[in-house]
Amino acid sequence: MTEPGPTIVPGTGEVVSSGLEGMLGVPRQQVVRRLLRRPAGLAGAALTTLFVLTGVLGPALVPHDPAAVVGPSLSSPSLAYPMGTDALGRDLFSAVVVGARTSLVVAGLVGVLVLTIGMVVGTLSSWWGGWADDALMRLTELFQVLPRFFLAVVVGAIFGSTLPLLVLVLGLTSWPLLARVVRAEVLILKQREFVDAARVAGASGPRLVVREILPNALPAVSAFLGLVLAQVLLIEASLGFIGLGDPDIVSWGYLASQAQRFLRVAWWMSVFPGLAIGLTVLGLNLLSDAISDVLGSSR
Repeated sequence: MTEPGPTIVPGTGEVVSSGLEGMLGVPRQQVVRRLLRRPAGLAGAALTTLFVLTGVLGPALVPHDPAAVVGPSLSSPSLAYPMGTDALGRDLFSAVVVGARTSLVVAGLVGVLVLTIGMVVGTLSSWWGGWADDALMRLTELFQVLPRFFLAVVVGAIFGSTLPLLVLVLGLTSWPLLARVVRAEVLILKQREFVDAARVAGASGPRLVVREILPNALPAVSAFLGLVLAQVLLIEASLGFIGLGDPDIVSWGYLASQAQRFLRVAWWMSVFPGLAIGLTVLGLNLLSDAISDVLGSSR
């Protein structure tokens, strides 16, 4: 996050910090130290980092093609196959690692859509106020009551299960709560001293929003965005589990779905994809909670 520099009030020479330190009243390094001192936050950061690195680098490092038959069917975990093999003799470890990229792509693209729409709607609503605020909040409530999972099921059943369509549906239905968070943050931040100082210094409305307010709203927004992405990953995995994921792409939900018939004889086929989903969602939740707690204690 790029923090704007301090603002000098004309005629007084008073310097008012407009960065994260000005918002929280503590140095940025102290905020980072508070986050690092929280075991849950460290665990969440580690799990989230592991998920991202696996999605980015994993597919290039896997020992086998996840679609290739490389060993005996339903082989239990061993040194040769750390997570065992499936009913066709395909390496489950390679499939789980490659499936991380699918979840990362879905989470990343949905995150971009949610962040863009939520930031724009929330900022305009709180900055303009009046009838614009009422109209945008009613629009937010309209999208908020849409059942995301059911809508994704219907759209997938009608138009086919493709990754771009899934991203579009989840992105267009997951932004309302983030917009409300942004609106609340902007309402608070636009009353801060550094915003008043920048306004007195001659900063225009768009400059105040872009340079002074939005950078300071990002910490709280990022904490909430992690919770949204955790929900998105669960929905994506659930759709794959019931057979409404993209059939041409390996995903954790699809792997868990394929394991249903072999629960009694091949526990590893369901445990390892389920464990990947659970740890990733847990990591995002822990990291988001830690960021929220640190910001709350610093205000």
